[in-house]
Amino acid sequence: MVGMALPDFLVAGVAKAGTTALHAALVGHPQLFLPTVKEPKFFLTDGPSPVAGGPGDGQTYQEHVWRRPDYEALFDPAPPGTLRGEATPFYLYERSAHRRIHALVPEAKLILMLRDPVDRAHSNWAHLWSAGLEPEPDFLAACAAEPGRRAAGWAHFWHYLAQGRYGEQLQHLLDVFPREQVLVLRYRDLRERPQWALDTVCGFLASAPGC
Repeated sequence: MVGMALPDFLVAGVAKAGTTALHAALVGHPQLFLPTVKEPKFFLTDGPSPVAGGPGDGQTYQEHVWRRPDYEALFDPAPPGTLRGEATPFYLYERSAHRRIHALVPEAKLILMLRDPVDRAHSNWAHLWSAGLEPEPDFLAACAAEPGRRAAGWAHFWHYLAQGRYGEQLQHLLDVFPREQVLVLRYRDLRERPQWALDTVCGFLASAPGC
């Protein structure tokens, strides 16, 4: 991607599965560059994001970097020779993002962090409940409310159950990208074997000196 300030790799999923920890670790690597804006969400839409949704979604949507010049500007500070990347944990879940990513950066490498879907969903609900955004104090009741919330346009982070259907999402992704461009890791590997997990990511990125 010579001449373009676009990412060479994406941490593409999933939410509440260690993507923040992985992002923090990669930021410290001297041969990698990740912008100060985490989760720019550029590939989630073809244009402006919705203006409303669930509790707090309006503010989240305002934070989307959806204009290409603004997105490329995130990578302008990258030192020469570094690999550029960003982390938006909803790219795997939003299947239309697969097409957008491939259209703009077809050779990008995609890193996926997966977690037990029940644990992931509960952690997701607990995050929003603790933040004072989740109106339903019962986890199972919140899950039961998901279809109506999705129909009402609530953002991806509210889709507790649907986000955990990794098989369907991966199948679609691998219909768009070759398998060798996709790395799948488990949340528990990053938690229990962090050095191994980071070495695996570096090996996957391959061209970063020192990995």
